[in-house]
Formats: sequence, C-alpha cells, structure tokens
Amino acid sequence: MNNNNNNTDLVDSMYRVETISRFAQWKILNFPSCTYRKSDPFNISIWNWYLSVERNRVSCIKLYPQISKHNLPIASFIIRLLSSAGDHKSLAHSETREKLLSNTEDFVWLIETPLPGKFIIDIEFLDLKISCPKGGGDPFSIWPNRSMLQRSNAANLESLGRMLTEGIHTDITIHACDGSIGAHRAVLAARSPVFRSMFSYNLMEKDLSTINISDMPIEACQAFLYYLYGNLKHEEFMMHRLALLHAADKYDICDLREACHESLLQDIDENNVLDRLQHAWLYQLPNLKLGCMQYLVKFGKIFYIQHDFTAFLQSAHRDLISQLFHQVLDACQGL
Repeated sequence: MNNNNNNTDLVDSMYRVETISRFAQWKILNFPSCTYRKSDPFNISIWNWYLSVERNRVSCIKLYPQISKHNLPIASFIIRLLSSAGDHKSLAHSETREKLLSNTEDFVWLIETPLPGKFIIDIEFLDLKISCPKGGGDPFSIWPNRSMLQRSNAANLESLGRMLTEGIHTDITIHACDGSIGAHRAVLAARSPVFRSMFSYNLMEKDLSTINISDMPIEACQAFLYYLYGNLKHEEFMMHRLALLHAADKYDICDLREACHESLLQDIDENNVLDRLQHAWLYQLPNLKLGCMQYLVKFGKIFYIQHDFTAFLQSAHRDLISQLFHQVLDACQGL
C-alpha cells in the first residue's frame, strides 16, 4: 500500500511545476531520449500556464498559457535550463521581452546542446500585461510596476499643488509687485537654499512671515511657485521663461535654471536673438550665448536686424560687444 502511494507521488512530481511569487520551476529527474513531456497547469497571476519539453533531432522547451479567447498575456520573462547537479550550473539561457503568448502563439526555445537526463527549467516572470483590456486601450501591467509608481508620484504632486492653489495651511505670504499669494515655508526651504537661509536666521522674512519679490509680477510669481510645487503647465513655463530664469538665478534653483537655459536655446529667431544674447551674458549661460552668436554671425542674421542691432550696441556690455565682433572678424577671415 505504501509502495503504491510512493509511486503515485513520484508520477505526480514528474509533471508538477512549483511556483512562488513570480517564479516557476519544473524539476525533471528522469527524461529518456526521444520523448515528450508536458507539465501540469501551474498558476502565475491570473493565468494558468503549461511547460513542455521535447527531445528529438532538436530539443525544445515551450511555454504557453491555458486556452483563452480574452486577456491574452504579454509576457516579459527569463527562462533558464539548469543541471540538476548540486551546483545548479546554467547550461543555457534565453530572455524574452514583451512577447504576446497564446495557446497557438507560444514561446518556443530551441536548444542546440543535448539535454541531460536530469535538469531544471527555471522561469522568472519580469512583467505580465493584459493585451486586450475591456473597453480597449493600451496593454497594462497587472503587477505594481514603474508606471503605477509614476501615477502615484503624479498624484502626490497633484496634492502638493492643491496645497498651493487652494491655500491649504499656508504659513507665509509672498508679495509680488502687483499682488500676493500664500505659500509654505517647508516647500520653499526644501527647494531653495536661499529661502532656507531666510527661515533659519532672524531675518525679516522669518519674523514677519512674508517674502517680498517686488521684481516679479504676480502671474510670473505664481508660475515660479507652481514650478517649486511641481504643477507648472508647459504653456505657463513658456510664457514666463525669462522671469523664471531670473528667479532661478536669484534663489539658486539649479534645475529651473537649466530648464530655462535649454528652452531658450531651442527657439532663437530674429525677434528675440539680441534679447537672448543679453540674458545669456547676464546669467552666464554659455550654450545660449554661443547659439545666439552663431545665429547672428555664422547664419548671417546680423544683416537682417540692423535697426535692432544699433540699439543693442548702445545698451549691451562692452565685453559682450567685443566678443561678438571677434566672432564677426573670425567669420570674415574664414571666407
């Protein structure tokens, strides 16, 4: 009686795939030549899966989900073939990413080397996506992943933005040249070392709970705060770039400074090039300065803005004018 039970357990173990979390493992302890074996179904996430192994002229391993007309998986996984020796040495390795799997379009891994009599098939599922979600739309992962984390971070930023726009427990008032807005010391101090210093020492800003930003209109000041709180819209950024550059330089916010620098470099034209060149000089933006000079000299646009250029010569710093004329002389010598 015991022998029959042992034999039954042994037969069951030949087809059983062990699973835990995102891992599946099939131990094959006796696989004779010229044969085929298919596993029992095993569950990973919302699907039941099968493995099969066949040894013929070319050995192959297959992985496929149970027959289903809906919600076919798009799988990203690593599959390995290991020896059953104590060191579990890997004999071969294959990796598949973003592959749609079905009972007819399964994963087939052809193995050139001879299969041993004892081996282990080890699968690590990296991600599983539903290919045909109800109502259409793009495939989405059924596991918490980076995209879900990004959505969570976006929700957190939205909540932080609401603290500003709805005035939730503000504890400091910012006075612009034409209006005022409430804000939070902790947020300002975390984003700017200048603000942090204001609130750390016995300065007027700490005692009166106010900050005067009289060199910015209220709309630009709001855009500045929206950036610090993580909810500045693109059109607002584009509208107030120069004011934001000034604020970034004044309050030592390096990421905003670089964002403005890169953006101002992307849309230089005849109407703004001289103004951009002045700002590049004032705020020490080397790439913007070089881009403006190349636009004026290398592309010859300096000849199309003679009236504006005359006004520029009267107001620009003499060192900047000198550098520009050196660019002109170098270009003439290269002709």
